[in-house]
Amino acid sequence: MEIRNLRYFLAVAREENMTRAAELLHVSQPTLSKALKALEEELGKKLFVRHSFSIALTEEGALLRDRAEDLVSMADKIEKEFLSLDDITGGDLYLGLAESYQIRLLARELRILKEQYPGLSYHISSGDTEQVTEKLDKGLLDFAVICETPDPKKYESFEFPERDVWGLIMPADSPLAKKKSIRPEDLTGLPVFGSEQGWNNDIKKWAGEFHDQFHLEGSFRLSYNGSMFVKEGLGYLLTFDHIVDVSEGNGLVFRPLSPKQEVKLYLIRNRFQALTPIGERFRRQIMHHFQVKES
Repeated sequence: MEIRNLRYFLAVAREENMTRAAELLHVSQPTLSKALKALEEELGKKLFVRHSFSIALTEEGALLRDRAEDLVSMADKIEKEFLSLDDITGGDLYLGLAESYQIRLLARELRILKEQYPGLSYHISSGDTEQVTEKLDKGLLDFAVICETPDPKKYESFEFPERDVWGLIMPADSPLAKKKSIRPEDLTGLPVFGSEQGWNNDIKKWAGEFHDQFHLEGSFRLSYNGSMFVKEGLGYLLTFDHIVDVSEGNGLVFRPLSPKQEVKLYLIRNRFQALTPIGERFRRQIMHHFQVKES
């Protein structure tokens, strides 16, 4: 299966139109049609349903689209890695990041590295632990930031120097805003937002017997989006401190959970994945500034 044909396939899937896809790819329509036909013959499945003015994916085509995106991304990453082997001025870094105010420490390290290697380019994606570790395991990322204890056999990890604190975001005029901290019984029966990861792990442990009395109104992977729903009076958001703007006049306040719930943050890399030169420089810099020993 040729990567070029997969690129052609993805372009047609994205544009849903053969003519536009051919123009974007700078190839003729017959060339594009031939490549797609070869792909269908190779897989033995029909990938598109052709209509009068558009093209739609079949069920098999949708499956291939998901797989092809990963394969093409991997091919692009490999190409850049080999190009960077002779590039002592920079290279590409791919990072997947969980939400935390401590990301500023990572940004600082990238700034320092950028000053030393001006040719550095970094590519950031956001997500929870499940999302970023999946990409890391596929080789689509060099590093990931997670808020769960990593498997030491699989990942080399660097612990961030501080800890994130769980709390509740609410409207400033909420009755709960009068409290200095939030206990599990305070949330019984109330509409609550949070990440599925946090809800099923940290929050469940904190709430204990009260967890079954909580009402998960909706789940969010990004706390900023959840805070917009809180502003509209739809519920309360469980998240880390310093992520949502609760400055005076913003209409929202943060109250820590009680008993206090703290979470460690880790920068991880796959032990079985080789790093590019710029990736190894970044790793060494993190080890030095985070004051950790090589394991």
